[in-house]
Amino acid sequence: MTQVQRFWPLLTGTHLYEKTLSTRGRGKDEIIEAPILAYLIETKNGRILYDVGCDYRKINQPDQRQHFYENEEFPFGPPDMSEEQRMPNLLQRLDLQPQDIDVVFCGHLHFDHAGGLCEMGHAEVHVHEKELQAAREPADGAYFQEDLNGNYRWQLQQAEYDLCQGVRAIETPGHTAGHMSMWIELPKGPPILLAGDAADLEENLSEEIAPGLCWHDQDQMAIDSIRKLKQIARRTGAVIWPNHDMQFFRACKQFPEFYS
Repeated sequence: MTQVQRFWPLLTGTHLYEKTLSTRGRGKDEIIEAPILAYLIETKNGRILYDVGCDYRKINQPDQRQHFYENEEFPFGPPDMSEEQRMPNLLQRLDLQPQDIDVVFCGHLHFDHAGGLCEMGHAEVHVHEKELQAAREPADGAYFQEDLNGNYRWQLQQAEYDLCQGVRAIETPGHTAGHMSMWIELPKGPPILLAGDAADLEENLSEEIAPGLCWHDQDQMAIDSIRKLKQIARRTGAVIWPNHDMQFFRACKQFPEFYS
């Protein structure tokens, strides 16, 4: 029996960019609005946070915004993120504090998924060993070294594993070297399979299109991970949640509503 009790999708910001960043080789000159999401999972044994969004200061302090986002790596500029979308403020709406999060699970360490670690420094941070290695190289320009410099309690993983009964980390490399998705069994209804950036859009899933950015251009690895997610979904009856699909997100329950 699952230990999951409640599940919240959290909108931590939005980003306008060319669709080719989500669908490899498709969408040139088409600008899409992508949600930047995190997910809170409350279990009988504690709370798990999948991803943490961006570092608010890097977006909203002019000197930091210029340094991190106003360069050739970011032709579409920085994301939009309000004060209310900072993780501590989202948690406060549930009468929680960052200290009430037991595990931060980073599906991968790009700036829009790991930047908010600076607000969650007390928690265990679970990440695949290959992912932390790639981030520290760095393997691409979406890794910010400053996001990794805190005194974090890294819990490095080398394979798939259960965080608790009903929550399982799934290896889905391709977008990045150590990308991990997450399977969540709810008390009622079908399981949720968080694709993370293995699939930004429903189109990535339905048409098996790799993300625009692939680790060392290994798009076949990314497609294999999409197929793996679809196979798990068929076997378990899970619904796959793409990670940056605004239309999909708007059809979900909106915070502070939750799934149970």
